[in-house]
Amino acid sequence: MKTHNFENLEVWKRGCELAVKLCVATHGSRDYALKDQMTRAAISIPSNIAEGAERSSDADFSRFISYSKGSCGELRTQLKVHEAVCKELGVATFAGTAEMIEETRELSRMLGSLINKLSQQS
Repeated sequence: MKTHNFENLEVWKRGCELAVKLCVATHGSRDYALKDQMTRAAISIPSNIAEGAERSSDADFSRFISYSKGSCGELRTQLKVHEAVCKELGVATFAGTAEMIEETRELSRMLGSLINKLSQQS
């Protein structure tokens, strides 16, 4: 198995940045349930990359990258629901919501490419 240094992966770095951005944007929110779920999904993105990289096989790494990709979809859905609820209520969304939605799309593409690369190496 090839050793994977997750801290050098651009997708891990960007996942961390997204998690921080989301935590800062939701800091003052009183919608504790949605805030908690979104925070967990955001933190799960880079966390699963790291956990998979520390596993003993490329197959494990690929599986955890897939979990990370799933967390991107989960977070994107939660951000879209937040956006729709705010529109219905006539209130502002979290700062940077549109940018965070786009970042989840880009991270999903990057993770998909990494999964494909790992499967070609097997």
